[in-house]
Parts: sequence; C-alpha cells; structure tokens
Amino acid sequence: MKFEETEAVMRKNESLSEQYILPGNFIVVRLDGKGFTKLTKEKLTLDKPFDERFSQVMIDTVKHLFNTGFKVIYGYTQSDEISLLIDRGDQTFSRKTRKLNSVLAGEASAFFSLQFQKICVFDCRTIAIPSKDMLLDYFCWRQEDAHRNSLSAYSYWTLRNNGFTAKQATGKIEKMTQAEKNELLFQYGINYNTLPAWQKRGVGIYNKEIMKPGFNPITKETVDAVRKELFVEKELGMRGEYRAFLKEIFNNK
Repeated sequence: MKFEETEAVMRKNESLSEQYILPGNFIVVRLDGKGFTKLTKEKLTLDKPFDERFSQVMIDTVKHLFNTGFKVIYGYTQSDEISLLIDRGDQTFSRKTRKLNSVLAGEASAFFSLQFQKICVFDCRTIAIPSKDMLLDYFCWRQEDAHRNSLSAYSYWTLRNNGFTAKQATGKIEKMTQAEKNELLFQYGINYNTLPAWQKRGVGIYNKEIMKPGFNPITKETVDAVRKELFVEKELGMRGEYRAFLKEIFNNK
C-alpha cells in the first residue's frame, strides 16, 4: 500500500474515535495523582496528614497549567487533585478531549516530577458542563469532597499517632459520621474548626486585576495601570460563601 493511501486510512480511523467538547459548554478538566498513595508513603518524606511543601508544589503545578496555552479561568486543588475551568470560548486543539487530556496530564506530570525529582504521574479527564449553575455545583462538590477527606485523614492519623495500627485506625473510623470524627479529634485535643483552611477546603487560584504603578515613556509620568496577576486563595469559605465567591469569578464568563 502506498504511503498516501495508508495515511488516509489511518487518519480516518483516528478521526472516528475523536470526541469534542461541543460549543457553548464550559470545559472542566480534573487531574488526579496516579499512584500517589504509594508515592507519598514510599518515595517522599512528608508530614501527615498534610504536608506544606507538597501542597505548595500542587499550587505551583496549577499555576504552571495556567500558562500552557489554554484560557484557564479558575484552578482548584485539594490533596493530589486539580480541577481547572477553561473558558467556554477556548478553541485550542479544536476542543478535542484527547488533546486536552494528554497535554494537561503531560504538563502536570512533568512539572510536578521536576519539583520532587521523582517520577510522578497525573491522569486527566475532561468534562463538558452546560450551565453556570452546574459549574458552581461541580466546584462546591469538589470542595465538599476535600472537607470529608480532610476530616477522615486527620482522624486516621490521630489514631495512628496514638498507637493504633493502620487496620485498627481504618476500622474505627470507616463507619463514623462527620460529627463523630470531630468528637474523636476533640478527645485527642484537636479542634478541627481551628485547623488551617487550606487543609480542610482546598486552595483556589485565579487571575485578579490589581492596580500597579507604571511609567509612561512619552509623557515621562508615573501612571497607574491595571494588571492581571495569579492570586492564590488559601482561606476559601464553605458552601454558600464559596458559591458566592465562585459566582464573582465566573461573572460574565
């Protein structure tokens, strides 16, 4: 078979499996650390249940993804997870899901690996979201997941640090309600409500307009100019407060 004929067949086979995010839909991409439980237990020396350096590398990875060719509006990270909101008008790679997934997973994996000098891999999925209300629901859902996981992690490691084996700690907390986990922590002198917000609610990253002094070379005068800078919010509110915060960011998007 000639090269041109072979290429035509192969390109057609590729296109038959192609999927796209339809126009008018918001694009949300979620990345998760692949095998990070083993990574954090065996290859990295981290504080438990939360490590500040690990969290900072996750934040820096999100910031890196803001500069990979996509118009990212908002980034959210908790634990080993990242969610990105990409402008619904973005036409990068014709909105092909395989390109979104492969490029962003590759960028995140490469950047994160360089920070720890270990091979670290992220998987990625792309989600089409048709409305702003559903978009708000998505990010509130991920924050509630962060809260639940954080409470469980604190309960687990509190027991481990007080003589429980991994199996005993897991068995004790697996059927506990959130109220019971809070009470468990309180019995060991930990008030969950006073713990750092980023550990309980995750971290938001977005572009914020700020005024910065500049210099007009023509008039030789100092002038104020509006600049966009990536802002990291480690004190996110919860539920209704978080939803209102997101609405402000997503306004006119």
